Amino acid sequence: MIVVCGGGGFIGGHLVKTLIQQGHPHVRAVDIKPLDEWYQVSQDAENLVLDLQEKDHCERALYGASTVYNLAADMGGMGFIENNKALCMLSVLINTHLLMAARKYGIDRFFFASSACVYPDYRQTTPHVIPLKESDAYPAMPEDGYGWEKLFSERMCRHFNEDFGLTTRVARYHNVYGPFGTYDGGREKAPAAVCRKVIQAKLSGVHEIEIWGDGNQTRSFMYIDDCIQGTLDIMASDITQPINLGSSQLVTINQLVDIVEKIAKVKLKRTYNLSAPKGVNGRNSDNTMIQALLGWEPSIRLEDGMERTYRWIYDQMTKSRVLVGTGV
Repeated sequence: MIVVCGGGGFIGGHLVKTLIQQGHPHVRAVDIKPLDEWYQVSQDAENLVLDLQEKDHCERALYGASTVYNLAADMGGMGFIENNKALCMLSVLINTHLLMAARKYGIDRFFFASSACVYPDYRQTTPHVIPLKESDAYPAMPEDGYGWEKLFSERMCRHFNEDFGLTTRVARYHNVYGPFGTYDGGREKAPAAVCRKVIQAKLSGVHEIEIWGDGNQTRSFMYIDDCIQGTLDIMASDITQPINLGSSQLVTINQLVDIVEKIAKVKLKRTYNLSAPKGVNGRNSDNTMIQALLGWEPSIRLEDGMERTYRWIYDQMTKSRVLVGTGV
């Protein structure tokens, strides 16, 4: 049996769906959210609502399993991460208790979804960033709260492998986006937030957009399909150390807005909120290791992935608008 922890979330929902499509007969999805709040629900999976911060819930989740993907965490975009450091840190309980349950039940393989937030702020002070390679995580000074939790959990995976023989795999995700993700409410990330803001401006006729920061901060963004394929490849590999999983196509936030404006066929007046959370000034993924070991490279250009994401968010927003307008 394959267990996807965080299976009701954005990446987890896509992973569950892919595993079922690949023909795996026994897939269990686990999430803390009520089932009607899951991003996607695969009816062919066993879907459990459990709080994985609790040790006994982790044991219930992993009972009878052979393979575990841990994508469960209390997290969101930069607005959430910067304002909820304690909640982000508490996710360390999830990975700790899952590792303990995995050891107890003799799990064959355990995957942990880490983050580019483990990389030190001092390597990300300028938009003209040098791509981050895996060894750059040390000396450690990760994103406060969320980044520290991820780095600690990486070490837990390493030591459970060294001390107890548990086979672990760790991927450092770089800004994953795509359909069926959060696009409002405070936990959304930049690609979805920009899509929502552009759509709101277009629908309202008020052709203005607020950008957090000065718009010159740089990022790379990986489409969800590439993330899922890379996750499966890393899980099946012999790679024992944490490895980057992300796109190396670097853009500024202003350029990201340009892309979405082009998709929407609209031009907006930009205002810049310099007091809003904006994260580091620059971040990009060095994919040298994953290219050398797995031959992996993102297959979907940012422009194409953003168009798919924009269309999905537009459909969700206009559907909600119609329902409100008709009194449903």
